[in-house]
Amino acid sequence: MKSKLKLHGFNNLTKTLSFNIYDICYAETPQDQQAYVEYINQEYNAERLTQILTEVVEIIGANILNIASQNYEPQGASVTILISEEPVTPTESQIEESPGPLPEIILAHLDKSHITVHTYPEIHPDDGIATFRVDIDVSTCGVISPLKALNFLIHQFDSDIVTVDYRVRGFTRDVEGNKHFIDHEINSIQNYLSEDTRDAYQMTDVNVYQENLFHTKMLLKNFELDNYLFGDATSNLSSEQRAQVTDRVKHEMLEIFYARNMPT
Repeated sequence: MKSKLKLHGFNNLTKTLSFNIYDICYAETPQDQQAYVEYINQEYNAERLTQILTEVVEIIGANILNIASQNYEPQGASVTILISEEPVTPTESQIEESPGPLPEIILAHLDKSHITVHTYPEIHPDDGIATFRVDIDVSTCGVISPLKALNFLIHQFDSDIVTVDYRVRGFTRDVEGNKHFIDHEINSIQNYLSEDTRDAYQMTDVNVYQENLFHTKMLLKNFELDNYLFGDATSNLSSEQRAQVTDRVKHEMLEIFYARNMPT
């Protein structure tokens, strides 16, 4: 993989990055729970999500072909953007296994791609735990890996838990007729994360190297309860109530991280 491949035709490998971002909070009263849903609908409605993805498209130097967006009742939104780009010659930094740039300095390009985002706000009426999930998919065809956009997108949302999947599908053929099912080296998605992100999260890999499948789970290390409280009522919680809410929120986070129901 160190030497540049000489291809027959064009590189038609499909590289897909999919990740789920979860933001957890606690709302004490039915009024605050309703206010939370309204806040999410306003903060991450289809128009706002379109703006975020449009900024991503502009930053990566692509062209928008089509935008489809939809707000849902009572909550949630979806946006899909089809993008394309004139052929570019990638730099070594764009294809090597290294962290992608942060929002302030992003330089990556994506070619012949689509970006989708779907939001799923949810709140439990009995225990006040609110879980906001964002699903994002970036799919490219060609030389550039969508992993280079990972840091930028993670920094657009408050992320308590992140699950990331990366897969390379199909094959491309070199001038001698040999098939290549991947065109770059990769050991872990973690190698594409910035240092501050790696320091902030507990991370676990589940990779199937022979199938070009890579999976990383991320759980925020530091926990400050005040960062998870929503609404006026939560400012008056007693010490005992704060301890109970802390246990609830942490339990929710662990269940999502390990993808299983756990005893309380």
